[in-house]
Formats: sequence, C-alpha cells, structure tokens
Amino acid sequence: MRFLMWAVLIAAFLSWVSSESGDVPSGVCSRADRAALLGFKASIVKDTTGFLSTWTGADCCGGGWEGVECGGVGGRVNRLILQRPSSGSDDGIYMKGILSPSLGNLRFLEIMVISGMKRIAGRIPDSFSNLTRLTQLVLDDNSLQGNVPSSLGQLRNLQTISLSGNRLTGQVPAALGGLRNLLQLNLGKNFLTGPIPPAIGSLRGLQSLDLSFNSLSGSIPDFLGQLKNLTYLVLSSNRFSGQIPNSLCGLTQLSELSIDQNQLVGRIPAQIGNLKSVSVLRLSSNKLTGQIPETISQFQNLWNLNLSRNLLTNPLPDAAFGRGLPSLLSIDLSYNGLDLGTVPSWIRNRELSDVHLAGCKLRGAMPNFARPDSLSTLDLSDNYFTNGISNFLENMTSLQRAKISNNLLSSDLSSIRLPDQISVLDLHSNQLFGSLSGILSNKTSKFLEVVDVSNNKISGSIPDFDVGLNLEVLNIGSNKIAGHIPSSVSNLAKLERFDISRNQITGTIPTSLGSLLKLQWLDLSINGLTGKIPDSLLGIEALRHASFRANRLCGEIPQRRPFNIFPTAAYAHNLCLCGKPLPPCKGTDNRKMGQ
Repeated sequence: MRFLMWAVLIAAFLSWVSSESGDVPSGVCSRADRAALLGFKASIVKDTTGFLSTWTGADCCGGGWEGVECGGVGGRVNRLILQRPSSGSDDGIYMKGILSPSLGNLRFLEIMVISGMKRIAGRIPDSFSNLTRLTQLVLDDNSLQGNVPSSLGQLRNLQTISLSGNRLTGQVPAALGGLRNLLQLNLGKNFLTGPIPPAIGSLRGLQSLDLSFNSLSGSIPDFLGQLKNLTYLVLSSNRFSGQIPNSLCGLTQLSELSIDQNQLVGRIPAQIGNLKSVSVLRLSSNKLTGQIPETISQFQNLWNLNLSRNLLTNPLPDAAFGRGLPSLLSIDLSYNGLDLGTVPSWIRNRELSDVHLAGCKLRGAMPNFARPDSLSTLDLSDNYFTNGISNFLENMTSLQRAKISNNLLSSDLSSIRLPDQISVLDLHSNQLFGSLSGILSNKTSKFLEVVDVSNNKISGSIPDFDVGLNLEVLNIGSNKIAGHIPSSVSNLAKLERFDISRNQITGTIPTSLGSLLKLQWLDLSINGLTGKIPDSLLGIEALRHASFRANRLCGEIPQRRPFNIFPTAAYAHNLCLCGKPLPPCKGTDNRKMGQ
C-alpha cells in the first residue's frame, strides 16, 4: 500500500514538473509553445493570408492552427511552415510586421519556413540561436533588414539556410563556416557586401550555394573548389573581379555554374571541360576575352549555354560543337566581338528552343533553321539582315518571342506571316513599309502581348481594335502613320504602354483612351493632334509617364495628379495649352488652379 502511495506521489510530481517545463502528452499544445506562437501573431499588424486567423483556441497541436505541426518526444511544436503560394503576381497577399523574438522559445522546432510574406520587416532575432534542433531555416521573400546574424553559426544541426529576397546588409558572416551539416546556403537577392569569407570553404558537405544579386566583391575564391559536393553554384549579379579560378573546374558534381553579370576578366579556362555534369553554364555580362574553348563541346548534359556580353572573338570551334553538345537547347552568344557572317550550321541544324545571336555581325537573308517548329525564343537583333522576313516566322509553330530589331530588313509589313501563339514581336529600327493591318487586325492572335515596330517606314492609319486582344505594349512610334486614333483603342484593356509618337496622326484624343486603366506609359508627342486633353484620362491612376509635346492641342491641362505634376516639357510646343504645370489659363481663378 505504501509503495502504491509513493508511486502516485511520484507520478503527480513528474506531472507537475512536466507541466511547468512545458512538456505535455503528445497531441496537446504546450503552454510555452502556444505563448511563443501567439507572440509572433501579436507582432504581425496585418495579415491578408488568413493563416493567423486560424490560430485560436487552446490547442495549437490539434491541426487547426495553419502551418503549425507537432510531434516527437512530448508532442512539442516541431514545424512552423507559413509559405505564401507562388502565384507569380502581386495579388495583395502578405503579412506586415516583424519576426517576434518569442519564436526563439520554440525549443523543439526543427523546421521554420516563413516565406513570401513580402512585408515582414525588422531584424532576424538573435533569440533564434536557441533553436538548437533546427535543421531548416527558410525566410525568403520578406523585407528583413540588418545583418545575417553570426549567432546562426551556433545551430549545428542546420542543413538549410535560405534568406533570399530580403534587404539584408553587411557581410556574409564567417561563423556560418562552422555549420558542418549545412547542405544549402542561399543568401541571394539582398544587399550584402564584401568578400566571400574563407570559412565558407569549410562547408565540405555543401551542395548548393547561391549568393546572387548582392554587391559582393573581391575575387571568386579558390577555396570554393574544395566544396566537391557542390551541384549548384550561383554567384550572378555581384561585383566579383579577377579571373575565373581553375579550381572551379574540379567541381565534377556541378550541374549549374552561374557567375554571370560580374566584372570577371581573362580567358575561359580550357579546363572547364572537366565539369562533366554541368547542364547550365552562364558566364555572360563579364569582360572575358579570347576564344570560346573547344573543351565546352565535351559537355554531354549541357542544355543552357550563355556566353553573351563579353569580349569573346573568332573563331568559334564549329567542328567540335557540331560533333558535341548533344543535349543543347538554349544558346546565347550575343554582343561579343564575334563576326559570324552567317548562323553556324551546328545551330541551324539542331532542335533548339532558344537562339540568341544579337550583335554577331550576321548578314544577308534570314537563316533557314532545320527545326523551326522547336524554337520558342529567337533574338537576331543588331545585325545586318536585309531580306527574307516575310515567311521566316511562319513555320515556327512554338515561337513565343521574336526580336529582330535594328537590322536592314526591307519588306511590306502586311506580308509578314506570324505564328498563332507568338506573344512578343519586336521589329523596331528596320526599313519595313506598308500598313499595320497585317499584324493588327481581326486576325491578330489573342496571345500577342508586345508589338514594337517603331522607327520604320510604316504608313497608313491605326486600324480598329477588336475586343479580346491582350496587347500590353504597342509601340508604333517614329513611322509615317496618319489618320486618327480610333476610339476602339479602349478595347485594349490590358495595355500598359502606348507610344504613337513621331508620326502624322491628326484629330482629337479620344475620350475612350481613359478606359485604359492599366496604362503606365503614354506618348502622343510630335503629331498633329488637336483639341483638348480629355479629362477622362484622369481615371488612369497607374500612369507614370505621359508626353503630349509638339502637337496642336489647346485648352486646360487636366488639373489633378499626375497631369498637373508632369514636367513642363510633357506639354511644350502646342497651340494654347494652359494650367499647371504651364501658366494659368486666362480668366481662370488662380486659387482653383492651385488646388
């Protein structure tokens, strides 16, 4: 009996100790964990995700609290996953506030993901150094500020740190070099400065390193070549200088090497052919010189090769490239010192999806591709093509984006046949003539979003626009187009940029132009337009740029933002426009004008 009494007393004591420490039976929310979560909720002043509205009631482990999971010994909170769905648009879904230091009290937490909330600001709390069981810390795409805390180096179980898409400053902390279990480190899209610290070379298990879109400087360090498990190395869009270190060529597991948009000089190392596993190689927008190494032809898995915007010169290793690169899908050699003359046969005869050869001194007739139906993106801008455009695009049945601007193409625009699904057509700065009716008519594809045929010799008038067109950009400036602006322009409900400048267009500005509520850029300058600027344009709240310069317009400028704060030059050289930002109209009450 005495033994039974002692057993009951001991059980009661252990229950009390467990309750005080926050340990509770599995499936029941710990009071300490609940308090920590509610501290975070209190630090969020606005939540349009709806996640935190579910954090009610006593039991945070019952499955009703969005993003909260419990498990393990004692049933404590071990996962906090608040991830905004990636819709690809700014749809007004966000959290506004800060990361509460109370989250550091979730001592059993193994995974913390608070990403895509856009407006969570402030610093990463030092209290996160208490989360010693944490294996994944993901705080991407918020507005976090301050330094990357060195205290994160105390979290020895961390396998993933991802803090990309914030406003973090300072240097990459050397303390992260102590995280020997770290597999992924992503600090991209911040404002980090300074060199990559040597301690990063100690992360021998690291598989993915992304430091892109920062302001990191110095050379790309040799010690990165010690990270033999790296499969993903992205240092794009920084200020790295010096040469490409040969040590990188020993990373035989690497599937992506992106060191583009830096200030690298010298030659591409011939040893680069040792990267047997690489599938993406981006070296563009540097100052690399010399010839393209023949050893690149050894890549069996390479599908994306981008060497554009460097100082690379002839000759290309055409024979080697013709025999190798069996997986190639995307090639970009644009804007180097290459003088190709014609599109190489190893490009023309492949089944490629993306071909970018802008500024490669290509001449004569448009090239014949053996598999035009495979092309999705084509950029042949800034060359010397003269003819062959009429039927060139017709058989490219997968083509979505075509840029053939700034050439010497002379053809009737109405004879150019477009594939049905094309979304971007850029033919600006050629010698095209004829009317717009061929590309802008009742047969215009619903997929067409961008049309730029500016700076040509196009004549005729602006055609009527049917309902249902999805044009976002229409630039027909610097041509010989006459006639009026059709009132049916209002059917272009998705239009964001409308440029008809430097033509011979007459008549009045139609009031229906005010229906284009998404318009951000409007340029009607240097035409023969008459009448007033209609007040209906005041309804375009998204407008950021407008120019009515050098027409025959008269009357009062609409006197509300942004029209009355655009620069004077936007209205200069008309007949008799008046009102802010120009002098007041005669007979107008100046006090009213100032409102």
